[in-house]
Amino acid sequence: MPLEPRSIDAELTSSQVLQGERVAFTGTLASMTHAHAAQLVAEHGGSASEHVSRQTTMLVVGEEGWPLDDDGGVSVKLQQVEEWQREGSSVRTINESDWLLLLGLTERRDEIRRLYTPAMLSQLLGVSVHVIRGWERCGLIHPVKKVYRLPYFDFQEVTSARRLSQLLSAGVSRREIEASLKQLAAGKHGSARPLEQLEILARNDHVVIRDDHGLYRPGTRQRLFDFEPPTDESEAPDEEDLDEVPTSIRFELARPAEVWSSRDWFSQGCRLYDEDRLADAAEAFRLCLLTDPHDPEAHFHLAECLYRQENVAGALERYYAAVENDREYLEAWIQIGALHREWGEPESALDAFEIALDVHADYPEAHFQKAETLAELGRAEEARPHWVSYLRFDSRGPWADLARQRLAETADDDPLVNGNV
Repeated sequence: MPLEPRSIDAELTSSQVLQGERVAFTGTLASMTHAHAAQLVAEHGGSASEHVSRQTTMLVVGEEGWPLDDDGGVSVKLQQVEEWQREGSSVRTINESDWLLLLGLTERRDEIRRLYTPAMLSQLLGVSVHVIRGWERCGLIHPVKKVYRLPYFDFQEVTSARRLSQLLSAGVSRREIEASLKQLAAGKHGSARPLEQLEILARNDHVVIRDDHGLYRPGTRQRLFDFEPPTDESEAPDEEDLDEVPTSIRFELARPAEVWSSRDWFSQGCRLYDEDRLADAAEAFRLCLLTDPHDPEAHFHLAECLYRQENVAGALERYYAAVENDREYLEAWIQIGALHREWGEPESALDAFEIALDVHADYPEAHFQKAETLAELGRAEEARPHWVSYLRFDSRGPWADLARQRLAETADDDPLVNGNV
């Protein structure tokens, strides 16, 4: 049975809130490793166990992704505990957020609810930024908010999508995953959202995931070797009728070509881009711009295509075109700064990062990139406030680790170092 909030509040009065508790964990914790969690249990008077047993008094359910095993079934630990609960056992299940609240770790709890930009998620998950943008386009993930075109995502929703795609690509049936998700939702350890994500992954041919071996469609587990659209079955002849198909050529009357709008070409470009057909995607974005030359998003996406084709000069020019048509296009300014930095032009990079911060003072990547650029110029003291600012938004990703390292290297006695930001 889930732990009631009232019980949590009552136990907060004790400094040893886990006194006498035997605690186990299941699923991936979003706030820390299982080893760190076990240490916290001991510090608060309890004992941690890797496995559940009749002596277990509390099972903490991690909130990164969902507590699903590799076969798509609900975590064995969770199933065992729920069976004991039905038999009358007093063992409790508690979600990670409530467990952190129980320990008084409100900052850690808030970290789980933090919002992340595509670049931050890319660092955390090891997934390319363009793949994350593709997930957004197909509805697999939804931004919680957008600031000057910059989307912010809920970390749990993104990790949920990634976990579901991994299960599907590993051959777990949609039916098995769906049954597990419904079971979790019934036990208040899930929601309807992953079921919606599963539906998108299973039926949408345009959802593309990249792993170490290339691109694949998680719904079918098919690698993307042939990008031609599938033949319409209603127009294809039956095998037994193939011999009867006439060999003569049928001439159609001339018909006016279908006229596509700029939005049509933009959507086509995005689809081709998601399938890694970069040259074709670039052509589609150019055709979009022929109709609407002032579309900043088309310029931005064309720049992305060119950059991935190693045409850095062309990409930089298109990123500039994007901000010429929308000065507040944050991601374009960051890309401009990154390319100038890549070309060994740090002063121009700083200009771009500063403009981004003028537009949105709380833009995490702009703070991080500006700090790194200042450090490269030997201006570490000017960089320090920006590393500190970045750590306000991210405390656990690779960039956060690097920011703490930089702060430690420039001032060993700084109280903001060692993960306390």
